[in-house]
Amino acid sequence: ITRITSIQTGQSEMARALLMLAIIQNLFQSKIDYLQSMSVLSVGLGNLWRFPYICLRNGGGAFLIPYFICLLLFGIPLFFLETAAGQFSGLGCLHVWEVCPIFKGVGIGIVIMNVICGLYYNIILAWTIYYIGNSFIGPLPWTTCDNTWNTQQCVADRGVLNQGRNYTTQNHNLTIKMLKIDVDNTTTLNDYTWTNDTSKLMTAQEEFWQYNVLQMSSGIHDIGDLNWRLTLCLFGAWVLICVCISKGVKSVGKVVYVTATLPYILLTIVLVKGLTLDGAIGGVILYLKPDFSKLLKLQVWMEASIQVFYSLGATWGPLFTMASFNKFKNNCLRDSIILSFIGEGTSVYAGLIIFTVLGFMSARFSLPLDKIVTSGPGLGFIVYPEALGQLPGQNIWSALFFVMLLTVGLDTQFALCEVVIVACTDNFLWLRSRRVKFVIVVCFANFLCGVIMTTEGGIYIFQVIDWYIAAFCPAVFGIIECIVFGWIYGLDRFSRDVKLMLGRGIPIFFRICICFITPSILLAVLVYSITAYQPPTYGSYQYPDAAVGFGIFVSVFPLIPIIVCAFIVVQNMPGETYKQKITTAFRPSSKWKPAIKEIQSDYYENGAVQQTRFFEKVKLNLIGEIF
Repeated sequence: ITRITSIQTGQSEMARALLMLAIIQNLFQSKIDYLQSMSVLSVGLGNLWRFPYICLRNGGGAFLIPYFICLLLFGIPLFFLETAAGQFSGLGCLHVWEVCPIFKGVGIGIVIMNVICGLYYNIILAWTIYYIGNSFIGPLPWTTCDNTWNTQQCVADRGVLNQGRNYTTQNHNLTIKMLKIDVDNTTTLNDYTWTNDTSKLMTAQEEFWQYNVLQMSSGIHDIGDLNWRLTLCLFGAWVLICVCISKGVKSVGKVVYVTATLPYILLTIVLVKGLTLDGAIGGVILYLKPDFSKLLKLQVWMEASIQVFYSLGATWGPLFTMASFNKFKNNCLRDSIILSFIGEGTSVYAGLIIFTVLGFMSARFSLPLDKIVTSGPGLGFIVYPEALGQLPGQNIWSALFFVMLLTVGLDTQFALCEVVIVACTDNFLWLRSRRVKFVIVVCFANFLCGVIMTTEGGIYIFQVIDWYIAAFCPAVFGIIECIVFGWIYGLDRFSRDVKLMLGRGIPIFFRICICFITPSILLAVLVYSITAYQPPTYGSYQYPDAAVGFGIFVSVFPLIPIIVCAFIVVQNMPGETYKQKITTAFRPSSKWKPAIKEIQSDYYENGAVQQTRFFEKVKLNLIGEIF
């Protein structure tokens, strides 16, 4: 009640950054509500179409060893750091930096990162809606080669495709007869002409993706015409988002339970069906079969770190705000451990489901599994639809799969949009009474900005943004978080804040991780990302220098507010000299305090903000005052 009153009187202290968590005030009446809403953050499309590929490529079951070690060493500690800070202060991602005002720009950078990501992420939802619509056409349009968009190089059977690609010619064109096996078991005899250098066979799924869904042009320089069907799907996606978040608690509260639980239900249904297919067990065995020799490679450990970091949702803002709606005495340490394992366990579970169906494809087409599995949209919109097209009742399974993708994507998109909307309404109070109109304006503006990605050259723009948006910024933000809370504010001081909530301070293991191990791993991830950087590609297409330059700008743009805001904050700080101003800018402001009023008055009087020397701080950060 105290916090609601603070908002109503215009003394907003938080930028509520997450969809479900803009509704937490009413939803978190029980622990189940909180855990369910929190777990949504840790389950995204990356769990479904990136982790299985990464796991297979890096040693199968053996990859789970570095994966869960990284989860323990920096995933859970970072998750706990953000949830504890949000719960203690009642501040969201924009205002939690009152703990160290000179870094207020980090909160703005997080909001900018969400704006950019939200623009292109909804394109994925548009693709998904398009596939859902086509799932009700029989037979599935991506399973045959007799459609208007198909070319003479189309084959409906991947096994035939693999054989066809083994044919070569040397000095002349070759016309041969190729068996085309359709899903209805009919066999036709078609003429195909290969030229030694230029012709390539494509599966029906690949042609549907490129020539029907994307209608791809020759490159980013050739934007081409609008794909009006995809544009309508994008508009529908934004309408769906707008309706769900327009009234905050009243509208989203009715959606969150469905979007949080439906993916697990549908995944389980697909798993049960997948286990009945021929070759499914072989796919699972290959997925989990350990190759321990991979553990000796640094790249495996780096990819495990990267996967853990990006799958938990840390440094994107929602965790701060999500926890800010908790009861002050909530055991956020226990919740952080539970929720982290739920999120990463979902990745393993999703991989199990994916590989049952891919194992079926491997047996069906007599192909090695590594020739089938891929990562990213290629798995979600080409490989898996191809597998579903081989099943009896293909339309039902296809619809279920893409509805599942839609619900997972909606959860993420709700969060991305709410970050921006709530940040604006918390800083411009007059927008609160006009929230519905403001949400409509924001969603329509995002639709207009995203329309360019529904053109024939849109996929190239999408790829550039996707390639760069999370390349460097999240790792930089994570390092700053560890430095601010671990060293500038002081982890021992923060531990006493936590003790006010939990009745105990931060465990020594978490202290060591937050102060040393977590920032070190994040720094390694950042260095690895920079040193392993390669310009973006889409298939064999190489991007021009101008597109690469644009992508680099996108990757560093969210970092600019850190520098700009630091200068502004220092300039506005009290003090006669710049040294005094800078010193004050590194100290927590009066807005950094417990979220409940009962203990706010005593907070600064009981020594909670005492200053210590550096080496004393090292000792206090690690062991506190117990020795």
